[in-house]
Amino acid sequence: MNKNKEQVLCIDRKTLPASWVTQRTVLPMDFATFADTCTKAKFSFVRRGIAEEDRLKKQIIPYILLQTADGGMTAVYSRQGSEKRLHDLWSIGIGGHINPEDTAMGADGFESILKTGMQRELDEELTRRVSGDSIEFIGIISEDITPVGSVHMGAVFLIRTQNPEGYLPGDELHSFTWHTTQKLSQLNLELWSELALELVNSLNPAL
Repeated sequence: MNKNKEQVLCIDRKTLPASWVTQRTVLPMDFATFADTCTKAKFSFVRRGIAEEDRLKKQIIPYILLQTADGGMTAVYSRQGSEKRLHDLWSIGIGGHINPEDTAMGADGFESILKTGMQRELDEELTRRVSGDSIEFIGIISEDITPVGSVHMGAVFLIRTQNPEGYLPGDELHSFTWHTTQKLSQLNLELWSELALELVNSLNPAL
C-alpha cells in the first residue's frame, strides 16, 4: 500500500503514560490494562506519510513472536520489506500497521481493532499457521533511539507452539528459520527484537 495514502492507527504521545514512552521501554503488562489505557488515551487514523514524521504520535504495531513450547527456539527472518530503514537486520517480530479496514470485522473499539489487525497480519505474513495455538499478549516495547522506533509502539504477542513445522512463511519473511533463543544475541537484530527478547526473558528468566 502507498505510504502516502495508507491510514494507520496512532495515539498522541502526550495522552499515554510517561512510563510507556521512555527512551527505552520494556513493560510486561496484561491486555486489559493495555487496551483500557489506549482507549482512554484515544486513537485516530492518520496518513502514514504524515505519521512517520510526527514524533508527537505513536503508531501502534502488533509485534508477534513465535517460539517453541519450551521457549528454546525462536522464529527469525531477515528484514527486506517496505521499511528500508530496517533492511539487513534480523527480526523476531511479525506484524505491521493497524488500518481502518481492521474496524470492518465488527466493533470499532481499540481492543477489537488491535486483535483484528493482529490476526490479519499473521494471515498476510504466514502462508500456514497452527490454528489451535494460543496467542498471548505479554506487554509493550517502545524506544526513541532510532528514527523508526521514535514514531512506533509495539504491542507484543507471543505464540508458543508444539508444532513449529506448522508455520510456513510468506514472501515478506525472508530467510525465515528457527534459531536457538539463547543465541539470538549473535545475530544483527533490530532494536525492537532486542527489546521484545528482553520482555520475554523477564517473564521466563530461566530461558
